[in-house]
Amino acid sequence: MTRVGLLGYGIAGRVFHAPLISSTEGMELAAIVTANPERQAQARAAHPEAKIVTADELFELDLDLIVVGTPNRTHVEYARRAIDQGVAVVVDKPFAPSSAEAAELVAAAQAKGVPLTVFQNRRWDSDFLTVRKILGRLGEVRRFESRYERWVPEIWDNWREFGAPEEAGGLLYDLGAHLVDQAVQLFGPVRTVYAELDLRRPGVQVDDDVFVALTHENGVRSHLWANAHAAHHGPRFRVLGSEGAFVVSGMDEQEDALDAGRRPTDPNWGYETRSGQLGVLGETVEVPVELGAYETFYAELQAGRVPVDPAGAVYALQVIEAAFTSARENRVVAL
Repeated sequence: MTRVGLLGYGIAGRVFHAPLISSTEGMELAAIVTANPERQAQARAAHPEAKIVTADELFELDLDLIVVGTPNRTHVEYARRAIDQGVAVVVDKPFAPSSAEAAELVAAAQAKGVPLTVFQNRRWDSDFLTVRKILGRLGEVRRFESRYERWVPEIWDNWREFGAPEEAGGLLYDLGAHLVDQAVQLFGPVRTVYAELDLRRPGVQVDDDVFVALTHENGVRSHLWANAHAAHHGPRFRVLGSEGAFVVSGMDEQEDALDAGRRPTDPNWGYETRSGQLGVLGETVEVPVELGAYETFYAELQAGRVPVDPAGAVYALQVIEAAFTSARENRVVAL
């Protein structure tokens, strides 16, 4: 068995990592770190086989894999401790508060021969998998639009809303890490970055209204949005090509399913009734979305493969940093 220690039992740990680890054949969730008494009770109820320990106690255990699902400001510290101990490590996104720190982690892991990867789970979203599958039917892709829009009109007491730079809070770091990663996965390296970042809600300290325009080396333009106060949501993806377009709305349902207690081992896991539209204007056909497959991430790890190259996460942070520069200086930034 692969013995896994999980640092953090907030949204990342409770909803994503713990259920996915526990559902992966050959993996054992051996320990969970959380200081919050309510979360400790939740962890004991959901995962009675796991010890509830402190971070220092976790690093004293005999573990094969450590998962860092803590606030962004602690990612580098905990990942480095795992690497120094020679233990394979998964770091939740964003990989680090800066691309320089992320690159240092990659170099340290390579020097020690320690497997290191980043939890970019939305590479296995149902709609993203569908876009990957149908790209060849659109001809020459010219524009890619991607949105994560939510209606959260009031700020909440969470580190993602804190303004200190070391927190790496705000939507560009949070949802932008997925948006940029998906665009780069589809269309490759970026030539220029332009961004508009705003603080819209009363009392907000970090960006909650994000637009990023990427021009890829191959000429494709990606337009990416993230918004916390969108009372109406645009399509999740719109892809325009020389021979047709693909549009799909709504969100992948795996997060809600995991939060509700469903698991990848359940029947019909990842199945959705959503469809996208593929074609030209009124001459379109429905394309059912692919099965969502978050379980692939840990299954790949268990099979001895790194599911996400951390170098790609370093590059995505470089793109995000260019977006911050663009918004601050109101200019297009070349990479």
